[in-house]
Amino acid sequence: MSLNRYEQMLFNYLNSRQEEQRFWNARVNEVAKRSERQEAAVLDLNSMLWEYFEERSRFESPFREVAIHEGMEKISMLNLAEYLLRVWAPPFKKPEG
Repeated sequence: MSLNRYEQMLFNYLNSRQEEQRFWNARVNEVAKRSERQEAAVLDLNSMLWEYFEERSRFESPFREVAIHEGMEKISMLNLAEYLLRVWAPPFKKPEG
């Protein structure tokens, strides 16, 4: 799976901060538990990750530089959401039928 540069930036940030990684690991698992389908979980997590990216852009480098130089038009975090669900959450049940 290929992450866009903003997803990669956020993933690297999470991996470099143990407390943030623990928080997001728990959040990913929470989203997975309350979602019956993987697609719904990916969409929920996509929104959460974008909101977090936006919030970090007010305070943290390199997110702040993105906001200053490129603006903050909404960026897809779908690949990162799907990846985090694959590596941090238990597998979803296959749909029957």
